[in-house]
Amino acid sequence: MPGRVKTRLTPPCTPEQAAGLARAALVDTLETLGTVPAGRRLLVLDGEPGDWLPPGWQVLPQGGGGLDERLAEAFAHAARLAPGAPALLVGMDTPQVGAAVLAEPLAPAHRAGVDAWYGPAADGGFWALGLARPTAELARRLLVGVPMSTPGTGAALLGRLAAAGLAVHRLPEVTDVDTVEDARLVAAQAPRSRFAACLRSVDHRTEKAS
Repeated sequence: MPGRVKTRLTPPCTPEQAAGLARAALVDTLETLGTVPAGRRLLVLDGEPGDWLPPGWQVLPQGGGGLDERLAEAFAHAARLAPGAPALLVGMDTPQVGAAVLAEPLAPAHRAGVDAWYGPAADGGFWALGLARPTAELARRLLVGVPMSTPGTGAALLGRLAAAGLAVHRLPEVTDVDTVEDARLVAAQAPRSRFAACLRSVDHRTEKAS
């Protein structure tokens, strides 16, 4: 919704353009994750899905509270729906991530001895977090109270993972989309994505307006 998503893109983007970029990034991400082998695919969403939702996804409402609490509740949802199954949470603002980045390290043949998967973001945050044996209690212990959207977010989460004695597999570091500069870097890495096409349209309109 304009004004509620990707607000750091405005300006130079308008709230409507920022919302369009967010939608494109989400659709690219859902399409990619739809090709990664999984027993269940869950979209934890604030609001109602639109016609952009591909088949095969179960939509769950986001919990309340801050981002730390909402992420913990997402893992709790997954644990309730599939007790004992691993769960991987992926953000919606890394549309350049390909399926192979996730499919190989999370394949059953490579999961032995791994308790968690951690995807660092270039800005100090994280773009993915997986738990081999998620529970509501473990998710809250790992996430609630971690300061979100700061340069130290990832380090704080890694500290929680280490304190819990979890063996962590690191995924590749990627750039997530917070600023227009980030958006242009990500679009260059995935030039055929919906996100890149949407950004080209936004840049063209911005140039004409100026």
